[in-house]
Amino acid sequence: MSVLVLILGVSAACCLGFGFVLQQNAAQKAPLSDFLSPRLLLDLMKVPRWLGGIGLMAAGMVLGAITLGKGEISLVEPLLATNLLFALALSRYQTKQPLGSQGWTGLALLAGGVTAFIVAGQPHSGHAVTDPFRHWLIIGVMLGLALVLTTFAKRSRLSTAPVLLALAAGLLYGVQDALTRISGQRFSAGGFAELFAGWQPYGVLVLGVTGLILVQSAFETAPLRMSLPALTAAQPLAGILCGVGFLGDRLRTDTGALAWEATGLAAVVVGIVLLGLHPAMPRGTAETEPERDLQPH
Repeated sequence: MSVLVLILGVSAACCLGFGFVLQQNAAQKAPLSDFLSPRLLLDLMKVPRWLGGIGLMAAGMVLGAITLGKGEISLVEPLLATNLLFALALSRYQTKQPLGSQGWTGLALLAGGVTAFIVAGQPHSGHAVTDPFRHWLIIGVMLGLALVLTTFAKRSRLSTAPVLLALAAGLLYGVQDALTRISGQRFSAGGFAELFAGWQPYGVLVLGVTGLILVQSAFETAPLRMSLPALTAAQPLAGILCGVGFLGDRLRTDTGALAWEATGLAAVVVGIVLLGLHPAMPRGTAETEPERDLQPH
């Protein structure tokens, strides 16, 4: 792994983490009638704090796209997952909560898991899969799961809907990262003419807007600790699956390496959950409201 990829990936994670906290600070005050509606974005555009969060998120996505152009998605995704460390840092500053054993344990598991996965797997480029069926199968499964999760979220109560929406958004963002890498390769090969001749950049835009609505709806209805862990865990797993599935990423597959890769990913997920549930994470207004059904009446 080059130092440049490391710096770009961590910088992207920093922007994303800070941006998520600012977005949730604003989204928690949005009317519940905007749940899963594009109106939610229109209302939030009037809030300076939310716009600041979106600006940071956009910067993080640009840095992430640059990083994806210089490194394998299976390498970049674990680095982007460290956005939760920066989200916790800003949340801790806002709430003045100490890290405690839970925070330090989560931090160690997340950082150690990312390191273990990268060192053991040694992600490197291979030959991309040219079979379109395999592309669409993996993308279709991801989008299908996201649709199912969103459907269940619309019929769920406030206690479970944010987690389901965040998982769905994470899957969409993982696919978006894969399409971003393909778009970057097309641009490198033939400039804007080659880029916009394919469907991938339009897919990036649609997935980005859809994921944003899902994320803001999750932030609107529950504390950050309910949604951000699920989002942060789902995105790298989906991205790595796309990378290995059809982008040509290669990981070591001997028994020892596979064991450490699995252990590293498991540590990442557990670390994300511990950090996401930390008391420093913003509580939001939804936590004090009675549990309600989100179905329209």
